[in-house]
Amino acid sequence: MEQIKVKLAKKEGEGFVIPLGPANLVGIKTDVGMVGCGAFDVAALDSFSYPAARVRPATGPSIVDTDDILKGIVKEANRSAMGRGIRNGMTGRQALELL
Repeated sequence: MEQIKVKLAKKEGEGFVIPLGPANLVGIKTDVGMVGCGAFDVAALDSFSYPAARVRPATGPSIVDTDDILKGIVKEANRSAMGRGIRNGMTGRQALELL
């Protein structure tokens, strides 16, 4: 597992990349919530009132690293994340800034 510090405007996030054979499990979390690749079940995280969003790649076939999360486009956000202003179509970085 690779851990990466991610500088945001008002805080620092914790990024992670977990190789899973042909794909990577990638996400960035803050002290409030997280933005991750398509493998995350954001609806399940909502049952814990944990703000979470999934992104699709801005370019290429899949999310490979934390840069892809930051540039990616939000395709799903749970109710807790939407309550913080996260909407489909914004970038992963924009979503993380709201967390």
